[in-house]
Amino acid sequence: MKLLHFSDAHIDMANYGRHDPQSGLPLRVLDFLKALDTIVQAAIDEKVDLVLFAGDAYKDRQPAPTFQREWGKRIMRLSQARIPTLLLVGNHDLSPATGRAHAIQEFDTLQVPYVRVLDKPQFLRPADLFDLPLQVIAIPYIARSGLMAALGISGTEPQKVYEQIQNRLSELVHGWLESADASLPVILTAHLSVEGAQYGSERSVMLGSDLTLPGSLVKDTRLDYVALGHIHKRQDLNEGAQPPVVYPGSIERVDFGEANDDKFYVIAEVEKHKAQVKWVKLAGRPFIDRRVTLRSAESVTTDLQAVLPAPGEMDGAIVRLTVDYPREWDTLIDETALRRQAAAAFEFHLVKRPQSTARIRLPADQTISSLSPLELLGQYWKAAKVEEQNDIEALQKLAEEIILEENQDT
Repeated sequence: MKLLHFSDAHIDMANYGRHDPQSGLPLRVLDFLKALDTIVQAAIDEKVDLVLFAGDAYKDRQPAPTFQREWGKRIMRLSQARIPTLLLVGNHDLSPATGRAHAIQEFDTLQVPYVRVLDKPQFLRPADLFDLPLQVIAIPYIARSGLMAALGISGTEPQKVYEQIQNRLSELVHGWLESADASLPVILTAHLSVEGAQYGSERSVMLGSDLTLPGSLVKDTRLDYVALGHIHKRQDLNEGAQPPVVYPGSIERVDFGEANDDKFYVIAEVEKHKAQVKWVKLAGRPFIDRRVTLRSAESVTTDLQAVLPAPGEMDGAIVRLTVDYPREWDTLIDETALRRQAAAAFEFHLVKRPQSTARIRLPADQTISSLSPLELLGQYWKAAKVEEQNDIEALQKLAEEIILEENQDT
């Protein structure tokens, strides 16, 4: 079985840039649609047996009709090419209100040929998968309240509720694995966090902050491939072992938190007890993020220009320059010169972070001349926000010794 796995399309992310005069779409939306076109064309060219989308078609649960049209065009290409396609519901596709349709409901409602929407935990056999010799365990994103109702769980403390949900999901998955046809490959697909996964800021996903699947569950050797969505950083949580536990990541950089992350989709050759994974890099729009703290007032703009890449490197990129500096230097920053240097960029953001110097505030009945050097130092520690009392006492003692020694010398 050859399958194409991608996730987190978020095609209506339009938080940067201008609109295309021909289509009327935001240029950033076109970036996401180009990535999606590349993926759809690859599925057709590679003659894959299955396309598996692991959730989050849009940025929110109420996409504009224009964006639904653009997503629909791409999925219909797969349908017309007779490529079986599974669409898993992600958290950004799901309405928080009970009974409301999710964002990709129409493919199920209209019974689009070769397209199946997975909006509840379920086990699909070949008869459910257009007669493919394959089995799929699907765990879409479901709001906590929905999962509690579906699994018959009650409780008020989030941590305990999550533990109960994890236990019940584990029981479901193990039960399905027990009943699976041992001669056919089994794929688990989920739009959830998994213990040990890393996302853009390189922090480990922690239990309690999100419903998190145990690592032992997704690494069960009875599984042959695990197709995940929800986390935007590409990774294989079981690299070098079976089964591959794969987050392909988002198809385009969503914000500066993903500036250093390349974007991919995955083509996997899956058979019983064996899966080979090929990461295919997408040509996304580059993000360049630079930050500097100004140390000298003599050549402010020149120093800032030196931090920016050469104009050719910024061609078509989304660039951010964050500057920390003393507030009184604000007029020394020549923003026009910086924007001129970054003219080739798709968009340039100059983020100014002026810093105010902490000032010592004395009570109304005190003046500086009325305070001894040690008393002035005591005021300074407060202004400098030295919080540890032990540190203040040690510093005061050291200062007292120095002052005493100086007085004795004179």
